[in-house]
Amino acid sequence: MAAGAGTMDVVPAPIPVILDVDTGVDDACALLLAELHPSLNLQAVTCVAGNAGVDQVVTNTLAVLAAAGRTDVPVARGTARPLIEVPREARHVHGEDGMGDLDHAFLGLPPVTAAADPRHAVELLRDLLDEAHERTEPVTLVPLAPLTNIALLLRTYPQAAKGLRHIVFMGGAANIGNATASAEFNVWQDPEAAAVVLDACRELSVPVTMYGLDVFYDVRVTRVDATTLSAGASAVARLAGALVAFQCERFGIDDATVGDAGAVCAVIDPDGLRTTALPVHVELTGARTRGQTVVDRRRWAGDVRHDPHGVAPTVVDVATSVDAERWRRLWLETVRSQ
Repeated sequence: MAAGAGTMDVVPAPIPVILDVDTGVDDACALLLAELHPSLNLQAVTCVAGNAGVDQVVTNTLAVLAAAGRTDVPVARGTARPLIEVPREARHVHGEDGMGDLDHAFLGLPPVTAAADPRHAVELLRDLLDEAHERTEPVTLVPLAPLTNIALLLRTYPQAAKGLRHIVFMGGAANIGNATASAEFNVWQDPEAAAVVLDACRELSVPVTMYGLDVFYDVRVTRVDATTLSAGASAVARLAGALVAFQCERFGIDDATVGDAGAVCAVIDPDGLRTTALPVHVELTGARTRGQTVVDRRRWAGDVRHDPHGVAPTVVDVATSVDAERWRRLWLETVRSQ
């Protein structure tokens, strides 16, 4: 290029991502964003029991991908229950089918023609991460569900961690609970799995961001936005509008969180999120605190020295605040783009 000539902007390559889900109204919001945003290369979706049973989760996930014409994305069935706990679904939040009990025909959603990948979710994750390592194109893993699949992956196939760039998980909290007064649903559903994942990530040097309840509810879309989306020409917009409208109706409010989609926003636009590196421990024994993510924010070394438990060995980037309006626009513009 001649001296003084302008330079062309280099467009970054899309970020390879895999989502692990228990779809879920808010998981569906996250899937729509991940499958459509040009900054992401959605390589697979793995499913686990949580908001609904795992077979229903697979069905819901395939339906969301079909709405966006992304039947190229492999979907794999994972574990049907937590490591120790009995399964405890969240139909009271997400509807009987786990995804708002929507009338797909009324919304004009395309039929689901794709089938799940024959591999178990853990095997699919292993294969894709091994391939990513061989290509030196590490993947960002975004778990939006109980961490059962991820715990089994990292303990069964620890070499797969070489294909990971980062884990951004929706779960936990520093200051609030929802499943109980002290515990967030995804961690409470399988606290042993969450503890295993944090330990394994420390041992395997995988960076972790915890997108928890402290920011989860902040990115919101209004009932008016939902009405506009529902009148859209695309199946994606109509599905997005219906998901928001369902939440507004269920909770009797005029706006609704996009929930898990915030963790996907954190990958696309990390500047919209503020985090602090803090030790995090998953409580496994307390009668009222089981599943709590204990976030250590002490500043005085004297307190730490006299704590008989010591400091949690795993340090996590804990989300503390979010630019909610920025990410609201990001989600809306993406689902309107189709």
